[in-house]
Amino acid sequence: MNTSKRTPLVIMVIAALSAYAFYQSDTFWGIVVCALAFVWASFTLLPLVDVGWRLRLGFAVSLFIGAFVCLWPTLDNMSDGKIKCPAYVRDRITFAIAPGLDLRGGLRLVYTVEVDEAIRDKQHRFADDMRQELATMYGFHSGSGVLKRETTQKLAEKAKVSLPEPNVVRVTFNDAADVAKLDDRFTKKFASELSQARGPGAADVTFRIRSEVESQIRERAVAQAKDTVNRRVDELGLREASVTTRDEDIIVEVPGQDQKAFEEIKDIIRRTARLEFKMVDDEADFFGKAVNPKDVPENVRVERESAPAGPGKNVESHYLLFIKKTDESMPDALKRFKKWTATLPVPDDHQIGYEAYQQADEVGGPLKDVGWRTLYLYSRAEVTGDYISDASRAIDSQKTPPEYYVALTFSPQGADRFEEVTGANVQRRFAIILDDVIDSAPVIKSKIGGGRASITMGAGDPEDQLKKAEKLELVLKSGALPAPITPSNESLIGPTLGRDAIGEAVKGAVGGSVLVLVFMFIYYRKAGLVADLAVLFNMMLQMALLASFSATMTLPGIAGLALSIGIAIDANVLINERIREELRAGRSVRQAVESGYEKAFSSILDGHVTVFISALILAQYGTGPVKGFAITLIVGIICSMYTGVFVTRIIFDWWARGAKLKRLSVGAEF
Repeated sequence: MNTSKRTPLVIMVIAALSAYAFYQSDTFWGIVVCALAFVWASFTLLPLVDVGWRLRLGFAVSLFIGAFVCLWPTLDNMSDGKIKCPAYVRDRITFAIAPGLDLRGGLRLVYTVEVDEAIRDKQHRFADDMRQELATMYGFHSGSGVLKRETTQKLAEKAKVSLPEPNVVRVTFNDAADVAKLDDRFTKKFASELSQARGPGAADVTFRIRSEVESQIRERAVAQAKDTVNRRVDELGLREASVTTRDEDIIVEVPGQDQKAFEEIKDIIRRTARLEFKMVDDEADFFGKAVNPKDVPENVRVERESAPAGPGKNVESHYLLFIKKTDESMPDALKRFKKWTATLPVPDDHQIGYEAYQQADEVGGPLKDVGWRTLYLYSRAEVTGDYISDASRAIDSQKTPPEYYVALTFSPQGADRFEEVTGANVQRRFAIILDDVIDSAPVIKSKIGGGRASITMGAGDPEDQLKKAEKLELVLKSGALPAPITPSNESLIGPTLGRDAIGEAVKGAVGGSVLVLVFMFIYYRKAGLVADLAVLFNMMLQMALLASFSATMTLPGIAGLALSIGIAIDANVLINERIREELRAGRSVRQAVESGYEKAFSSILDGHVTVFISALILAQYGTGPVKGFAITLIVGIICSMYTGVFVTRIIFDWWARGAKLKRLSVGAEF
């Protein structure tokens, strides 16, 4: 046995054994690859033409089979089960082409990422870092760990860190001579992201976020928001939904017509899920000093309470209580309350927190949300949701009635941070804040190790608690949004429009394609039939590639497919005309085929490259339907280049070199 036959046989044996091994381990794609390798190698054993031709034929056949396998679940869906895909294959191929909103109908949501909020968050982090560096510079702090209240009070006697503008952090020293203490270590830490300038006063140093850093923050906020929304959509099991971006907008498209599911989707997506743990500053008694009980508006009261302020110490602290109107929702009441509290003179290193206030209608009755109360917080988040590694819903069966909560597990770094913060603030209140609303503010009894915490679902119906716990678990697992998102547009496309669109689009695309294929066969005879087969192969490859990307098929996508058919046909027209010219010149069939392909190739390549570049530009800068059209066209161009030039050449070479035809059917003259 010669080497030319031994090698393919060895490959076939290895492929067969590997396929069996993959079958035993249930590795589906390993089986597919080995099967295709077996088919490819087997074609090289055929006693036809030469090895090069057999390799090309084997590759084309293997590619066709592979494309069909990738497309099988999609064909099953599109044919309503007429092209039956076995359950074994369907369960292992997780991708398929999904009909878009304009075909199936569904919900289209457009959210705008509030990137300015992301910049403000970064600004606050810079301010917190500067306070820590200044405390270290004055010798009040070791340089690592949590800033204690006593440390911040000492620092306030030396310097103040303020935020006069959204992208500015200003350090104001009580003694102008201390400006010189800002050493190289301090300035180098912030130099890459902040520009530094003296002023406006002699004791002031102003740091401004660099414009390129702002741009990076904006871009990163949108990209992270998209990834987070994508994870939430995946957690909901919406495989056919798509999430894309346009400038600072996030576009979510969900096919279907389940209105109840749409409301749940909107609720899940728009939640920021920003989890923060902040210390309560009860000792400052801000509301007792800054608010005159006589000046508060209707429904607002200044209340007094005794609050823990360290081991063995309690202080008298005041808070604001806002009772909502009977017919007013809690979110609306909070907006109204915040509008008034925004007028209070809160320092830059503090903020006002809001917690739901509950009351029973009668003695022993269930607690209900009746309004909001305030807590005076340090603005620095000691621990954030970034440190959360897992979240799971659970039920506390010891309470009557049982209450649901979400158990949080911190990462190793988060567990250390949580233990450090709680150890430094024993017998102080620690607010757990979710989406700018205080969930609870428990008193730290002792240092908390183990890296665990929990968020309660409050009082109320157990079924409602369970739903809240499930949603909170989902959004915490998928991560917090880097900045809030606000709905800017919502449109619901009805299924009737989808059915009409499908009917008209399919009729137009199929009708136009059939006319082109029939024309090619009539005008070019057998050569036209070859072109038709290449076009059908092209369509198969395009659809398989789109399916492998889990692409969503839209009307512009169908238009792109139809256009790619025309481009593929155009390539074959050039080849056929070149071959006809060579035959007219008296060349043999083999010479005509070789010369025809050689002369047509440059024109075909130029045309395909030109369209490819145009489609790339559309895909890069286009949005929505335009981008869908461009991507489909790009895939079509790539497939057309292969099928139009290389696949048809296999058949023409067989006629010229295998069958050794004396006459070639490329039209009426031949």
